[in-house]
Amino acid sequence: MLRLQAGSILSQLAGADSMSEPDILSRKILELKEWQTVAWRRIADPMITVFERREVRNHIKESDEELRCCLRMMSERLRFQARAVEDVGDSFARIKFRLLSSYDGPAAVDAAHERR
Repeated sequence: MLRLQAGSILSQLAGADSMSEPDILSRKILELKEWQTVAWRRIADPMITVFERREVRNHIKESDEELRCCLRMMSERLRFQARAVEDVGDSFARIKFRLLSSYDGPAAVDAAHERR
């Protein structure tokens, strides 16, 4: 039968030495998604008992809460992550402004084009 691994994501993140926290969090999210996929397939199996089906559903609910927590943490990290600054250079120097005070028909447009 499927068992949800005990332990909080926070305790796993606290003990991480070889991987960065975002890597561990991403891996945990992937593991929870894969576990839920297997669990839903197990529930669809007609050979399991009503008791096993209920137990798997309970574990899915637990893993869903943990997955939501992990996704929330990832969302917060991405929201407050430092973004690279774009070099805009001298983009305002390339803008050509042209003001038209009134529109006097096609003759005024032709005259404006000739002045350039």
